[in-house]
Amino acid sequence: MKNKLPQVTLLFWIMKIAATTLGETAGDLLSMTLNVGYAISSMILVGVFLATLVTQLKSKKYYPLLFWTVILSTSTAGTTMSDFMDRTLGLGYAKGTLILITILATIFVYWHYSDHSFSVQKIKTFRVELLYWIAILFSNTLGTALGDFLADSSGLGFAGGAILIGGLLALTAAANYFTKVSKTLLFWIAFVLTRPFGATMGDVLTKSRDHGGLNFGTIGSSIILGSILGILILYTIFNQIKDIQVVIAEAD
Repeated sequence: MKNKLPQVTLLFWIMKIAATTLGETAGDLLSMTLNVGYAISSMILVGVFLATLVTQLKSKKYYPLLFWTVILSTSTAGTTMSDFMDRTLGLGYAKGTLILITILATIFVYWHYSDHSFSVQKIKTFRVELLYWIAILFSNTLGTALGDFLADSSGLGFAGGAILIGGLLALTAAANYFTKVSKTLLFWIAFVLTRPFGATMGDVLTKSRDHGGLNFGTIGSSIILGSILGILILYTIFNQIKDIQVVIAEAD
């Protein structure tokens, strides 16, 4: 099976932040703005995630639109799953975060000792790809719970949480370039951290100007973010087609 994942570049992280921010606003749009509720929203969005995941697992190569649709579905599902655990079940942000950290760590331990490559750039079997997507789902869910904990329960507040997450992301990027720390470990740290970073951006877009936001609301913010992500996906597809044409031309 060919590698079905994109290269982890700056564009990848920009698209990831856009997708997870859209997941935050779209999840809130369904659960709160449309008043569907966390439990029903979680069931709907997990169902969407499973449908997109099955399509991705059955595909034979990397399709940018499909890949980022699955990422988006894990983000929206992760938002409502986290909110359901923390609010509906009454676990609270701290306990919910600890539970999700434990689940994610268990996934990584199993993955590491399953005699399969732990590299996120060399996922070429069905079993490892399934582990990859399960890890992504719980990474986005953990990122949501962590962001809520920092903003609401830690005492740091909205601005303090954003500064802390931004600083941790900067340290992760520095470690990637200037240390020999495992690239795979740094990838997953960044993957978790970009979720609350995206949630912070979502709050800036949706909240009223009195609360330091831009007052676009969940609907307007979702449209803006969906447009940005769509443009970037089209750009990725265009580059993919151009690369194929170059390969064909060189072969001739």
